[in-house]
Amino acid sequence: MNMIFLRESEQLKESILRLAGEVEQRLAAVLRAVEQRDKEALLTLIELDTEIDEREVQIEEECLKILALHQPVARDLRFVVAVLKINNDLERIGDIVVNIATRGVRLAAFPVSELQETIMKMGRLVRDMLKDSLDALVRLDRQRATDVIRRDDEVDCLNVAVRNGVVAQATVADTGALTESLILLHSVARDLERIGDHATNIAEDVAYLVDGTIIRHRHGAEEKGGEHGERDNPDR
Repeated sequence: MNMIFLRESEQLKESILRLAGEVEQRLAAVLRAVEQRDKEALLTLIELDTEIDEREVQIEEECLKILALHQPVARDLRFVVAVLKINNDLERIGDIVVNIATRGVRLAAFPVSELQETIMKMGRLVRDMLKDSLDALVRLDRQRATDVIRRDDEVDCLNVAVRNGVVAQATVADTGALTESLILLHSVARDLERIGDHATNIAEDVAYLVDGTIIRHRHGAEEKGGEHGERDNPDR
């Protein structure tokens, strides 16, 4: 392995971790702003959308450059592939944060719903999932990544609870305004569920990076101790 590759891969790692940190901060900020009905903070997050997009493109270009010039193999190749995929998930989370901020601005015009606490619980859960998936990336911690994957079902259950609550309230709604607020709440819950999915994707990519195991769509095996989720990897 030459020194140029080592230097460029280290720079790539720093780039993806900086992007990850920024996305994590924005998710925390949008959840706080929605809870506090801080329209100014929400509008600021919307305006910052292009920064994440630009950095995502830069990281993708770094990955493609390394693949073209160094043609890495084994774990080095897994690293670049994992960064490419994680980079895309982070960019998508950034977009979803903007979606939540946009809906949060509109929600601020309505009274606080009893469903909001469920949504905030959901938000805290996906925020922790994202944080832990990124911590797993930093530490190359497969167990922490697996723990993130297991929590995705809890997010799905909360999303269903919000959806059921929206349906129940919408059937007795007397005004279009109340119905609009319920639709917005359902949309925020759906956005949070998608962030949970992206955090799960990142955790799966960490597992792939650590030992070459592809565990996507195999969560059941992971929860049983990975009895079918491991395979020999001679090039680890």
